[in-house]
Amino acid sequence: MEKKLLLRGVLAGAVAGLLAFVFARIFAEPQIDKAIDYETGRDAVQNTLDKAAGLPVEAGDPDLFSRTIQANVGIGVGMVFFGMAMGALFAVAYTVCLGRTGGLRARSLALLVAGGGFLGMYLVPFLKYPANPPAIGHEETIQQRSALYLIMVVCSVAFLAGAVWLGNRLQARFGNWNATLLAGAAFVVAIGIVMLLLPQLGHLASNKENYGNQATETPLPLTDTKGTIVYPGFPADVLFAFRLYSVAAQLVLWTALGLVFAPLAERLLAPTRPDAVAPSQEPDPVAA
Repeated sequence: MEKKLLLRGVLAGAVAGLLAFVFARIFAEPQIDKAIDYETGRDAVQNTLDKAAGLPVEAGDPDLFSRTIQANVGIGVGMVFFGMAMGALFAVAYTVCLGRTGGLRARSLALLVAGGGFLGMYLVPFLKYPANPPAIGHEETIQQRSALYLIMVVCSVAFLAGAVWLGNRLQARFGNWNATLLAGAAFVVAIGIVMLLLPQLGHLASNKENYGNQATETPLPLTDTKGTIVYPGFPADVLFAFRLYSVAAQLVLWTALGLVFAPLAERLLAPTRPDAVAPSQEPDPVAA
């Protein structure tokens, strides 16, 4: 049974990843192109300033793959495989919850697990460390940023699982509604403490040393030696649109994962009833 659910989760994840890629290709990819154009223009201006100041100019590394390959094959394959991985994790979580959630139907449980996956795996970590397009982020902080984001994901998933456990424990004493509210409040408090303790990306030691005490790594306006702005900061509308479509793409992925997996799981767990015209197994009534 577990293996069959896992295979269905992987299949549903592949479909969900493909749908998320189509959405991202239409809406998010144009924002990535704008970010790359900004980065290219900023690098050119920075090289001009460095050359005028007598500083060495670093040549940019050539792209191994063209933007066409990256935007279509690369991202497409990546999102499908990501969806399959999330589908496998989804199926494991679904199997763990199966039989421990009262009288929930298989379809309803699938949608709840998908909602929990979107909340714990993406939305809550996003609130602390939102997705950024190219041109935002410094190479020297990649490892630190990756570690901080991983900490947020682990804490979010662990606290969400703990909230579900707490809600089940409190259900008998406080009822479903109050137990859900108490468990939700405990999750908000716990994850809120983690968010307060983890640093903002602009406060990392390397960023403070090289760029000053900023809240984020979003590029500020580029200035010359006289303080005159020679290139603007990163466009706020591009940053907002990219983050909005990133959240929407993940919402598409997890919604599709739940909706595709739900009927597959229900067919497996609740087979079709025997034909209504089949002979009755009860004894014939005794004539009066």
